[in-house]
Amino acid sequence: MGGLTKEKLAICGGKPVCAELLSYGHQLIEDDNVAAVEAVLRSDHLTCGPATEAFEEALRGVTGAEHVTAVANGTAALHVACLAAGVGPGDEVIVSPITFAASANCALYCGGTPVFADIDPQTWNVDPASVRERVTERTKAVVAVDFGGVPVDAAAIREICDEFNLVFIEDAAHSLGSLHAGGRPVGSVADLTCLSFHPVKTVTTGEGGAVCANDPELARRVLLFAKHGITRDRALMRRPDEGGWYYEQLELGYNYRMSDVQAALGTSQLRRLPEFSRRRREIVSFYDEAFAGIPEVTPQLDLDPRATTRHLYCVRFDLEVLNTTRRFVYDALRAENIGVNVHYLPVYRLPYYQDLGYDPGCCPEANRYYEEVVTLPLHCRLTDEDVADVVHAVEKVVAACRRGEGGE
Repeated sequence: MGGLTKEKLAICGGKPVCAELLSYGHQLIEDDNVAAVEAVLRSDHLTCGPATEAFEEALRGVTGAEHVTAVANGTAALHVACLAAGVGPGDEVIVSPITFAASANCALYCGGTPVFADIDPQTWNVDPASVRERVTERTKAVVAVDFGGVPVDAAAIREICDEFNLVFIEDAAHSLGSLHAGGRPVGSVADLTCLSFHPVKTVTTGEGGAVCANDPELARRVLLFAKHGITRDRALMRRPDEGGWYYEQLELGYNYRMSDVQAALGTSQLRRLPEFSRRRREIVSFYDEAFAGIPEVTPQLDLDPRATTRHLYCVRFDLEVLNTTRRFVYDALRAENIGVNVHYLPVYRLPYYQDLGYDPGCCPEANRYYEEVVTLPLHCRLTDEDVADVVHAVEKVVAACRRGEGGE
């Protein structure tokens, strides 16, 4: 902590570490991305054209998946994945509570019921033992979230899914570019893998998502539900083909198509995925090394950080030792112009889910995690100096709390 121990916090009238706010996430758009989008804008196809096909092909190369369907956003990806898995009224879907609400909402969209399994206290991913405890005769699928970009224990989840004949849906909104144990890329392991390309993700299309599958029947169902339930595939038609204009609606699907404008940006961004991954790993390594010397700060456990592309860098503060609150830590870091956030409020504690009757104490580890966590900036626009400033600010806040200045 050195010379930082006597600095006055900005929240108490001191000088902020940063002159301007450092956001927790931010897209990196450069001239080649702009040129790719402009080319589509000047082309004949703004949607349903070759740029979307090229993006899907590029994603197949990155993920190792046999089939990829690009969709409008990550929520759409989760929705059509649940539909393809056959989730319907009366079915249960097991999911982690430490995630964005869409990971659970997708079951509700289909008439199913989300069932929350607790998290591992170190990796913050869903605990396979808790998943097993939640399986019933009504369970249809498991939505396992790669929290922060660290892949779930896929082998353990797969064992449970195979034993009980469940569909393994991997919510990989955070983890494009990461590798599972054994070196297999995210997108090639689960029955269905859902991706997101929101601007704060490693690769962005503005808004957008995709579903990866290896099973051709699951892939066919994903494609059908993502495009109105309509097909022009003659092999799937139930009536005689009436001509080149003819199509059939086979399911009640949705208009979840990605535009060619978005897809062109995505393909251009994917070319830089190795660079994006490398930079994120550099920042994570810097943080990990710095916080290893601060016992009151605990990062997420990642057993193989060289194989992980992190979307989020979250840390837990030992608030009891620091004799403070998470709200004070959050507000104090914000006052230092560090754009911290919190990921996530357990889904079952959201008012909508409380109205549905979910027990706010159903996942004790998730609740403990939520009360202590803060998300620090992690994105490719951060300079080395920015990253050092984030560490400086955390050290400054911890030092003040050690001095007994952590009151609200």
